[in-house]
Amino acid sequence: MAPVAGSRPAVHCRATGGVQVPPAWPGRCAVPEPGTYPRLGADGPKVFSLLGSTGSIGTQTLDIAREHPDKFSVQAIAAGGNVDLLAEQIREFRPKLVGLQNAAREKDLRALLSDMKVECPEIVTGDAGNVAVATYKDASAVITGIVGCAGLGPTVAAIEAGKDICLANKETLIAGGPAILPLADKHKVRILPADSEHSALFQCIQGLPEGGLRRIILTASGGAFRDWPTDKLPSVTVADALKHPNWSMGKKITVDSATLMNKGLEVIEAHYLYGTSYDNIDIVIHPQSIIHSMVETADSSVLAQLGWPDMRLPILYTMSWPERVMCSEETWPRLDFVKMGDLTFRAPDTAKYPSVNLAYSAGRDGGTMTGVLSAANEQAVELFIDGKIHYLDITRVIEACCEKHRAEFVAAPTLDEIVHFDGWARRATAELISSGAFTPQAVATA
Repeated sequence: MAPVAGSRPAVHCRATGGVQVPPAWPGRCAVPEPGTYPRLGADGPKVFSLLGSTGSIGTQTLDIAREHPDKFSVQAIAAGGNVDLLAEQIREFRPKLVGLQNAAREKDLRALLSDMKVECPEIVTGDAGNVAVATYKDASAVITGIVGCAGLGPTVAAIEAGKDICLANKETLIAGGPAILPLADKHKVRILPADSEHSALFQCIQGLPEGGLRRIILTASGGAFRDWPTDKLPSVTVADALKHPNWSMGKKITVDSATLMNKGLEVIEAHYLYGTSYDNIDIVIHPQSIIHSMVETADSSVLAQLGWPDMRLPILYTMSWPERVMCSEETWPRLDFVKMGDLTFRAPDTAKYPSVNLAYSAGRDGGTMTGVLSAANEQAVELFIDGKIHYLDITRVIEACCEKHRAEFVAAPTLDEIVHFDGWARRATAELISSGAFTPQAVATA
């Protein structure tokens, strides 16, 4: 079996010998000695701020805080506009500070909290609310569950305030890595990955000696078309792309899984997190989704992190690191190797998944190209779901947008330039279709 390796030929991008960025964890993680950090629960629970409390990451974070109130306390939360759920969270967890992005809903939120028997928390609206929560004085770490580039500003504020980052926002590194990582390095802030693949890698590098990491192996389910022949893809419909073989997820991430762009973006994120060259980051299809990712060490040993698919585990590890928390078998089922059965692997077919080499190419370019890739993908997937382009057009549109960006490519962008080109890529992708400059394939119908 030969996984897709970063050393394979790229689709369209040329290596630029781009600007070097300090990785969050340069190939290893030295485990802190006991006594050099506060023990969980020893002097009260560890205090967190939570950005995106009503989203998937946010609700699962609060599930963990609910189960372990002696170890974790979420004292500042921020949400977009779901005031009904936000009000429930405020009633249960009694945060001291609340951020509400949609200022127009503040009156509704206050009305929902009007009969609280305790003092209502401070409420700050708009972007200022996210920043206030990110920099909450008593929090030692911030869990970043805001989707998209909207999470960059609060993350920067948290880093500048010296808060560790429990990272659940992909754009923070995929788009913002060239600006975010030097800032984190400057302020000696730790970035702890909260998604399953990068948490798996982070767990595997605990205690590795310097120079011990040789290769990263990211596992992928293969998505909806894992078992389809490539010549059948012209008949794909939106409904087909949304049939994930393993899980029920949101539309965008399900389509990303089908194209394997989700894994391509994770390759970029792995490079920024661990400093591993793209030549030494591989992807392998693992249909059972039990091994969440692996590392190969200098002596050719392979370390893997296994478990039932459950996003709470990587979130918990970012909150508890460097400790482990004993969890109930009822809410956290233990892995049964007999029940698990066989584990199988195969190489991704790059004819079926052209987005893989496209992502490697953008990653090697670095700078603003990775953010443009991510934003163009998000826009192209939306166009596909809306029936405006065919499934096979997704990667073609993204590639066209990346090529168009070469004229304005910035190797060492500022945060403002990263945000600017995120918006540019979304507009450019939509304009490729609306202007007629790009001719989509006929959209398949069920």
